[in-house]
Amino acid sequence: MLKLIPNILTFGRLVLTIIFLIMILYAPPRYAQGELSFPGFLDIAFILFVIAGLTDIIDGIVARKLNVTSKFGRMVDPLADKVLVCGAFICFAIIGEPKLFNFGPVVLAIIHWSVAGILISREVYVTVLRHIAEARGISFAATISGKVKMLLQSFAIGTVIMKMAHIQTARWGYWFTTVTFALMLAVTVISGLRATQRSCWKTAAKPPQPASD
Repeated sequence: MLKLIPNILTFGRLVLTIIFLIMILYAPPRYAQGELSFPGFLDIAFILFVIAGLTDIIDGIVARKLNVTSKFGRMVDPLADKVLVCGAFICFAIIGEPKLFNFGPVVLAIIHWSVAGILISREVYVTVLRHIAEARGISFAATISGKVKMLLQSFAIGTVIMKMAHIQTARWGYWFTTVTFALMLAVTVISGLRATQRSCWKTAAKPPQPASD
């Protein structure tokens, strides 16, 4: 029974992620004064997001302590992370958040969808590299740059939610969000380049074995 705990946590994180994304998509409208018509709604979404992130950490700790792995965990755990992060930025693009300075809706749409596109492209690209490497028997474990990327992406998501909830039009909020997004995108691109470099090195060090007759 204990060996099922990591899988239960992973499945729970996926469920929380879906609820969180739905809450972002259907965030309550604002009154003319800028106040949310349902105060606390986005705070609840933020709490769900934090809990989902914590289950990811706890899941990893429990799996290492119990020394258990499963096919379900190997497949669904990284999928849950990608759904959480990429899904959040897709939802932000759909609802036009975060608002930045005095940019109009067209400029904001370009920014939001560009950010989402970069993140999704990086995840798809690195996933393909990982599958190719593992198909050749080459280990392609997570690296520090990948973990820093995930941390900054999570921080950026939390920043957008808090900005939507409490500081929608504050100028310092515009700057803080912009800097956070810039750092996140830089690390995301760098981690993708590092993955390419690592894949090339490992592939060169271990060429594919010829098929046996």
